[in-house]
Amino acid sequence: MQDEPRPDELIKAVADFLRDHIAPQITGHAAFKLRVGINALDLVTRQLALADDSDAAEAARLRELLGADGSLHELNGVLSERIASGAMDLSTPGLTDHLWQTTLAKLAVDQPNYASYRREMGQK
Repeated sequence: MQDEPRPDELIKAVADFLRDHIAPQITGHAAFKLRVGINALDLVTRQLALADDSDAAEAARLRELLGADGSLHELNGVLSERIASGAMDLSTPGLTDHLWQTTLAKLAVDQPNYASYRREMGQK
């Protein structure tokens, strides 16, 4: 394990530098491509910061919901199979909450400024 700075801090520093010092100087299609790159760096920063905790919470909910153990990928496979087969649906206790919490965790990484997400999280 490395000391400071952490990978998420390094990526954020690069994104901030590009956003604050390079982007204002670029126009046209190159500016669009730069914004896409900056957005990708921001997404990776959020994923590095949030993924471990959200994955652990998702796996814990799945273990309880399914009464099974396994990796997050395996548990999601079991959940998908049960939903596809009709063994589980939105009337299954805990399923709706699990799906909602998982969706919010994914939005926190992918689209934290999405108006509906911010409203749900009590942000303005």
